[in-house]
Amino acid sequence: MASNRYASDSRACPHKEVIAWQLTQAMQEQSLSKTRMAAMLQTSRSQLDRLLDPTSDVTLSTLERAAALVGRKLSITLA
Repeated sequence: MASNRYASDSRACPHKEVIAWQLTQAMQEQSLSKTRMAAMLQTSRSQLDRLLDPTSDVTLSTLERAAALVGRKLSITLA
């Protein structure tokens, strides 16, 4: 049976863990609650929880919007 090299596994991506942690830290530095951040993203609190969950899939555009709201820029490179 051929494996799908693009299939996601149940483990969190280390990069997503870092991004989620950095977003959470930036929110804390700016005293932004999850409720307020969700409102700024024009989304629900549960959707923000998914954004900050390293095991969930989110779009790059959502990560970029969240980063911009806390004064950061999302940077992705291929190695």
